[in-house]
Amino acid sequence: MSTAGTVQVAGTSLHVDDTGEASLEPVVCLHSLFLDHRMFDGLVEAAAGSFRLIRPDFRGQGRSAGTDGDAVTMEQCAGDIAALLDRLGVSQAHLVMSSMGGDVGARLAAYRPDLVKSVVFIGSSVRSEPAEAVDAYMSWIDDVTRNGFTGERLEFLVQVMFGESTRASDQMKETVAHWTDRLARLSSTLRPAMVGVALRGDATGLLGAVRAPALIISGEECPVRPRPWAEELAHGLANSELVMVPAVGHSPLLERPDFVIPKVLDFLRAHS
Repeated sequence: MSTAGTVQVAGTSLHVDDTGEASLEPVVCLHSLFLDHRMFDGLVEAAAGSFRLIRPDFRGQGRSAGTDGDAVTMEQCAGDIAALLDRLGVSQAHLVMSSMGGDVGARLAAYRPDLVKSVVFIGSSVRSEPAEAVDAYMSWIDDVTRNGFTGERLEFLVQVMFGESTRASDQMKETVAHWTDRLARLSSTLRPAMVGVALRGDATGLLGAVRAPALIISGEECPVRPRPWAEELAHGLANSELVMVPAVGHSPLLERPDFVIPKVLDFLRAHS
């Protein structure tokens, strides 16, 4: 039976949804910035009876405790997830990671390889942002902190999160509207998480320490994690498969669940 609640780890409180089947191999789902554990709802449904899915909200995001600091770093989040797995008694898990989740998961897999059986990167990379992009993102973060996720600020975020083809598709209108509504409800308390992602360090040097088999899924229309970044990730990992998805942007799991979820489950089963 799925349970959701608060787990105290590393000096903070994380909201965790856990399907709880101790007899099944655990899969830890690490979400995108601006989203939360709910982005994996479709995967939970499809994986029922096959895997135990553990879905934490990162520090300062979703239903987890906020923070008084200026930024939540990727290293902090990786430490939180390691502490969470230790607290839950999970000795090894698969990681399924979207966007920021990949930055966190790559560090976890490098620092605590004992905890990681396989890794799935979705719309992710592990490089830092170019200096010109950092300046633009920090200006946007300042704007959205003062004025909220409304108007042009919200429109920009939707364009980041969903590809042009998805936004133009009649079949995807309901999905885009659903997530746009959730994005519009975000609070300025997200600022430390946003700053942490914008200012994240480069982790490409850690990839050689990641020995777990890897699946990388990236959208051809992604404006913030372009194809060369996905290829860099694939080349840096010792055992990886790269899948580029046409007509998809930064959120392949939400934009093409019919393709991405079966692909992820096939990979997890192959490495169980």
